[in-house]
Amino acid sequence: MPLFLNLIRTYILVEGCYINTHLEDYIQNLYKYLRINRPNQLTIDSIAKKLDLNIYYGKFSLRFGHDLVIQKSTKQQEWQVFGHEVGHFLRHCGNHYTMNRLFIDLQEYQANHFAYHFCVPTFMLQKTESLAVYDIMSLFNVEHDFAVRRLEMYQNKLYEEEMNHVLSKIQNEIWTS
Repeated sequence: MPLFLNLIRTYILVEGCYINTHLEDYIQNLYKYLRINRPNQLTIDSIAKKLDLNIYYGKFSLRFGHDLVIQKSTKQQEWQVFGHEVGHFLRHCGNHYTMNRLFIDLQEYQANHFAYHFCVPTFMLQKTESLAVYDIMSLFNVEHDFAVRRLEMYQNKLYEEEMNHVLSKIQNEIWTS
């Protein structure tokens, strides 16, 4: 983010305040609509039923309309793939067979990013007492590498917000002097 835009954004920060991204707000609102507010409610079957999705298990993963085929694997891998495919279902349209390769890559990147926030939602992560990798793995039923990456994303966001707050304080001191 250019420095100027970053500095403008610091005005709205309040000490200790976490500002959600659009995706974090979207997922929090989705789960609120689905009446899901605890990690133990994050299951493929219950979410699929609430979203009117049909789940099938096969040799590969794909989505066609309201049908999701999830590659048979570990429960953790299946949950993560489900998050990815729900990202496509809720936020994408089009046929990959007729799309430009760059657009396909963009949608895959977005679905991967969506899966991290869908499988380990920020609003639930914020209520979690322990941010240890193994606790996140257990609580949200995700694999080690997935938990590590999600925690990195969360901690980087916390660090960014703190740095914005520090810059805001410095700006205010300079401008009021």
